[in-house]
Amino acid sequence: MTLPPTPSRALSRRSFGAAAASLLLAASLAPAPAQAQNTIIMGKGGWLFPGWESLTTLDKPGIDRVVGLIGDTKAALAGRNIALVIALVPLKASAYVDKLPDGVRIAPEVQGQYDYILGQLRQAGIDTVDLRAALKSVETGKQTAFYRADYHWTSWAAEAAADAVGQTIKQKFPRLGGQPGTGDKLGQWVTQRNLGDLAQRFLTPEQQRQVGPDLYTVRAAAQSGGGLLGSGPAPVHVVGNSFVQPYLGFPQKLSSVIDRPVSLTWQPGNVGPWATFLQFLAAPDFQRAPPQVVVWQFNEGPFHSGPESPDQWDTASLMSPQTWRERMQQGVRR
Repeated sequence: MTLPPTPSRALSRRSFGAAAASLLLAASLAPAPAQAQNTIIMGKGGWLFPGWESLTTLDKPGIDRVVGLIGDTKAALAGRNIALVIALVPLKASAYVDKLPDGVRIAPEVQGQYDYILGQLRQAGIDTVDLRAALKSVETGKQTAFYRADYHWTSWAAEAAADAVGQTIKQKFPRLGGQPGTGDKLGQWVTQRNLGDLAQRFLTPEQQRQVGPDLYTVRAAAQSGGGLLGSGPAPVHVVGNSFVQPYLGFPQKLSSVIDRPVSLTWQPGNVGPWATFLQFLAAPDFQRAPPQVVVWQFNEGPFHSGPESPDQWDTASLMSPQTWRERMQQGVRR
């Protein structure tokens, strides 16, 4: 599966319908980190896990540096009366330890990694949503939180996570702008058969045949309430990677939950959260009609990686933490 051409993945709320419709043709891939070894963990029953996400090392200094940059971002946005909420996607392996191959274990310190990250963020006064219960809630019958041979969470998990984020926003920011009734109307569920991105990128043709495709149950495109004339700018903007792309339904579900328009800036995982956030700040919409709340989505595995990390992000995305901080602050102020 490959992404359709998308020169800019900064989507206004009115773009969701068209974007989701085109992406229904093929599930989108998040490329592996730029310098990552082309390895995966081949688990039981065709379950695949990204080998570039460490199951043995907890990088506390790296996490602390990233939390510092997010704290600087929160402070800069607060200067323009914009709130920041962090949504952290847990490790796929932590949800399916029983699917890991014999002899592969998650180290105790990594088992506590998610709690450590959340604790550091909250200690810094940064609003953060714990998504683990939401993801666990979809594990019923044949529903799973992650696709078997894919890096991504399922649409069920994406919607459950969006609901958790939406409830947090409604609780903490009850006076959102915009008009009630302008949230997205969700489409009907449809099911497709696709070869997971981990299988497609890293397995031999014979291995791919052995693993086989997964079923992708996603929403068909529906008309966005915000597509109506006069619905106004989006009070909530999502910044993230392919986990929050329209194909999987996170922004549409979030819009439905808060009953307001939601806009989106996303890039594949190899671009990284830092360059993607600067893209959001550089968009004309940010200056013309800044949101009240920014939801910034991260993944637990590479969370420790700052903007200078060549083992995670493309060369074009790399910069020193100080350069990123200066560009972020300039982008917020301009």
